[in-house]
Amino acid sequence: MPRCNTAAMSLQLAEIAAAVTPGAHAVLLLDRARWHMSDRLEVPPNLTLLPLPPKCPELNAMENVWQFMRDNWLSNRVFQSYEAIVGHCCYAWNRLVDQPWRIMSIGLRDWAHGF
Repeated sequence: MPRCNTAAMSLQLAEIAAAVTPGAHAVLLLDRARWHMSDRLEVPPNLTLLPLPPKCPELNAMENVWQFMRDNWLSNRVFQSYEAIVGHCCYAWNRLVDQPWRIMSIGLRDWAHGF
């Protein structure tokens, strides 16, 4: 989606809910972005949203994913148009999605293992 807002988040939640095994329930960890916490957000009944504490990027593995993408594919570029920005971001995201092992390694936390 080209915009981060409540409508886009509601569509994202519907897509996630559709992927949940019938009869199961999913819990989504998310940061406290406005569009994640809006009263107008449409949360499907098979999902529960669990907001992370404020100002705790170390608990949000997605912050490391964005940093990896910026470091490797998104920084130090000049774009000629909005469409070029969106196109390159989609390219970078799809490139990362094709590397599930990398996504897993980026999200690992040494302090969360070994109990």
